[in-house]
Amino acid sequence: MAAARSPQGAAGVGAAKGGTRSGGSGRMTGSVRAVGRALHFPVTGTARGIRKATHAHGAGESGLGKLIELHAVNGAGDVMITVALASTVFFSVPTDEARGRVALYLAITMAPFTVLAPVIGPLLDRLPHGRRAAMAGAMFARAMLALLLSGAVVTGSLELYPAALGVLVASRSYGVVRSAVVPRLLPPRFSLVKANSRVTLGGLLATGVAAPIGAGLQALGPRYPLYGAFVIFIAGTFLSFTLPPKVDSAKGEDRALLVADEEHLHGPQLIKDKVRRPGLRTVGTAVTHALGANAALRCLSGFLIFFLAFLLREHPLTGESAAVSLGIVGVSAGAGNALGTAVGAWLKSRAPEIIIVTVVACVLGAAITAALFFGAFLVACLTAVAGFSQALAKLSLDALIQRDVPELVRTSAFARSETLLQVAWVFGGAIGIVLPLNGTLGLSVAAAIVAVGWLTTVRGLLGAARHGGPVRSRVA
Repeated sequence: MAAARSPQGAAGVGAAKGGTRSGGSGRMTGSVRAVGRALHFPVTGTARGIRKATHAHGAGESGLGKLIELHAVNGAGDVMITVALASTVFFSVPTDEARGRVALYLAITMAPFTVLAPVIGPLLDRLPHGRRAAMAGAMFARAMLALLLSGAVVTGSLELYPAALGVLVASRSYGVVRSAVVPRLLPPRFSLVKANSRVTLGGLLATGVAAPIGAGLQALGPRYPLYGAFVIFIAGTFLSFTLPPKVDSAKGEDRALLVADEEHLHGPQLIKDKVRRPGLRTVGTAVTHALGANAALRCLSGFLIFFLAFLLREHPLTGESAAVSLGIVGVSAGAGNALGTAVGAWLKSRAPEIIIVTVVACVLGAAITAALFFGAFLVACLTAVAGFSQALAKLSLDALIQRDVPELVRTSAFARSETLLQVAWVFGGAIGIVLPLNGTLGLSVAAAIVAVGWLTTVRGLLGAARHGGPVRSRVA
């Protein structure tokens, strides 16, 4: 009996050992899975957090959340290309040679773009049923151009300039279409100002994250940030088609004309007659004056970028290196822009005309002060105030378009205003590149640019504010 039981006992012992081994294997598998989840959580947790933020307050249901994510991808890709080009054109050579390179860059890319930019808006305006395809095309074009640039930045060939022009045109085309898409994706009880504020903040945050990554890739070689841009823009190409189909609908839309355009076509008397009729196709005097003020601020932005880049490289801020000086100015401008975007959504009971006049006056005061008492602190303050004011003035312009422009022409108005503002930026950059590297002189020119814009628009904007009505003249 004992002998008969021994095989069973042996089998039982073996089973017990096998169970022990199985249990050990299970515990090991569980540990591996736990480690995997721990390593995977930062990525998935971050993705869930981003999705929760971008899709809050109905933005997910309306499709605005997807546009915010797409704009973040756009900002990350653009900053990768900017890092690569800045290193190639600006940082890799002495200051005098760099000025020549940047001047050549402006002549070959910005000058043709100044001619092309006024055409971008009207061309895209004629293709209202293909907005998703247009945004995907702008992304894909920049992906291919990034690959072309990856070879040009190493060899220094002339391919760099037409490729950079193509990137610029594609980027502006995306911006124009994006502005036209936003009104189609407004969640319930969402103002256009709040929607644009969210989209802009998404782009700014992505730029802030991608910039140091691009700088790290640049340390590996000048082409690596462009490889990163290629990957990002390919992702943006596919992401563009995830936007809701309603962004391609042009039901009830028409083309917008500025007042000056309408007078040129039909004469001032017809304009007076049309003001008395509903369905006016022009954007109105308040919008045109606000656009003029924004153009002055955008011109100032282009001027400060180019002028301070060379000035601080040659004459850094006191006690700092050129790289640190440029970093201080860049961070100040970015922080001011982000703060202005956030404040724009908070100022719900202020007339947009008053806001524009006020912020432009603040920039004018900051520019005059910095020109008279040129110094590191005041230069940083000027860039911060300029960034803050540009963001807030742009949101106020968006509010005026929402308030004064009929819905059937609102998307067209956005397209044309974006194009005009880009032309102003190019003009300001051209001024900044040709001036002597004298801080007081340069900031005096900056103050003059802002003064012209403020003086030519303040009367019209304040008059529009007095006649805008107590309810219709709200920012949000």
